Amino acid sequence: MDTLLRLLVAIGIALLVTAAAALVLHLVLRTIARRERWAAVLSRRTKHPARTVLLVALLWTAFTTSVPHDAEGYPWRDEVSHAFLIATIAVGCWLACQIAIFLEDLGLHRYRVDVPDNRVARRIRTQVLIIRRLTVAVLVIIAVGAILLTFPGVEAAGASVLASAGLISVVAGLAAQSTLGNVFAGMQLAFSGSIRVDDVVVVEQQWGRIEEITLTYVVVHLWDDRRFVLPSTYFTSTPFENWTRTGSELLGAVEFDLDWRISPTEMREELDRILSTSTIWDGRTKVLQVTDAVSGLVRVRILVSAPDAGGLFDLRCYVREEMVEWVQREHPDALPRQRVQVTQGTERVGKRRARTDEQDAALFREGDERAALFTGPIQTSGIRPEEIPPER
Repeated sequence: MDTLLRLLVAIGIALLVTAAAALVLHLVLRTIARRERWAAVLSRRTKHPARTVLLVALLWTAFTTSVPHDAEGYPWRDEVSHAFLIATIAVGCWLACQIAIFLEDLGLHRYRVDVPDNRVARRIRTQVLIIRRLTVAVLVIIAVGAILLTFPGVEAAGASVLASAGLISVVAGLAAQSTLGNVFAGMQLAFSGSIRVDDVVVVEQQWGRIEEITLTYVVVHLWDDRRFVLPSTYFTSTPFENWTRTGSELLGAVEFDLDWRISPTEMREELDRILSTSTIWDGRTKVLQVTDAVSGLVRVRILVSAPDAGGLFDLRCYVREEMVEWVQREHPDALPRQRVQVTQGTERVGKRRARTDEQDAALFREGDERAALFTGPIQTSGIRPEEIPPER
């Protein structure tokens, strides 16, 4: 009874100490957060895991001090202590993961992606996200290994495990060949710089932005809010377009097929007016050229530039709409037309064809009359009776 009472008192003290320590830590970080932003982030990240680690450690200490090894009536003491050890390792891994994520976020805070020239920031962000996943995976593996080592007999089985490690590694490598390939491909993408988070790419004839890069797959956010999930090996083995590899500035073309009556000079003046009223055009490129003039049409190509892919699409649509309205309003005679020329030779051919059909019909009628002479009845109405010779 005394042991149980001591245990309850120790548990109560552990809870009070945990609450007091959590309150003091919270007040300290809150005071620092008024001047430093990282303190608020650290408090938010480590709030629950730090309290859990402190609580489990104090409860374990309270149990071991209250229930000695030689206490009677507590045969399950070793099992409870073992459970506390496993819980301590697990919550310690949780706290270590949160601290690692906090440190990585602290480094990412220096590189903003919401600025026009964010190529370096996107590259750093991509690499840090990959490193974060690797760090969490390594910490979890270490925690699982530490937990397994707490069980009796695992040390003895270590020799046999090491002896068969070669065979197991070969079998595991063959079984997880595609998975390991994706893992190494994900690491290659993170550090090679071929794609980064928020890059504009065209994959499988789909336009979108790189939303997430993991160790095994890449998520592309398409223009219509769909998500295109591709394995990491796709970007290391298949050609694709990266519109923001070295910069976000892009060129775009707008093409028209118009009549020969169009005036390229007036179109250039109208293009100057359209771009001067646009807030999307970055002022780098403004070109109007006649690139083709065959088959009764004139092809006019307009080149414009924009700071990013989304702005370029809107700018092309804006220039196209304004030019269409200008042509309809100012030069309706320049609208594309299909011309068909009808000559007199067509009528002669028609008359000749009509006469040929009549001749063919007459020829068939004459043939029918000739056939009737051989297959029809014999005409006798033209012979008089007295002209028939008598019988002998």
